[in-house]
Amino acid sequence: MSGAPRPVTIFLATAPEEIERCFPVMSQLRPHLEPGRFVETVQRQQAGGYQLAALAAEGRVVAVGGFRLGENLAWGRFCYVDDLVTDEAERSDGYGSLLFDWLVKRAEEAGCAQFHLDSGVQRFDAHRFYLGKRMSITSHHFALNLDRAAK
Repeated sequence: MSGAPRPVTIFLATAPEEIERCFPVMSQLRPHLEPGRFVETVQRQQAGGYQLAALAAEGRVVAVGGFRLGENLAWGRFCYVDDLVTDEAERSDGYGSLLFDWLVKRAEEAGCAQFHLDSGVQRFDAHRFYLGKRMSITSHHFALNLDRAAK
């Protein structure tokens, strides 16, 4: 951490203008997202339980986390983090840590027994961060692309 972070606010982005403020940071993690469709995509996911947390420093969103609360047979009640990213210009300044801790606290307050996320195998800096937050590597994630049109 290169110094104490500036005063921050963390909020759930629900209004279209709040969601839009998250795009510049989210697109660093998800570069395939289209600016003109981001709000619509997030709102569609929100209808299914997705929530978008934003951390703002001096009014500018510098970190975002997309998550959902759920329950399944494997984990019981859980929080799954779909997206977690800090603006590349603000990394190592403590903002990601603050948002991560906020997400964990929110999961605990919601009665979750587990907190999960997946991280791409190439994201070594993210892995160090998660391991530093006492997370464990508990499984391999397998995927099958069903988009036959891509072939």
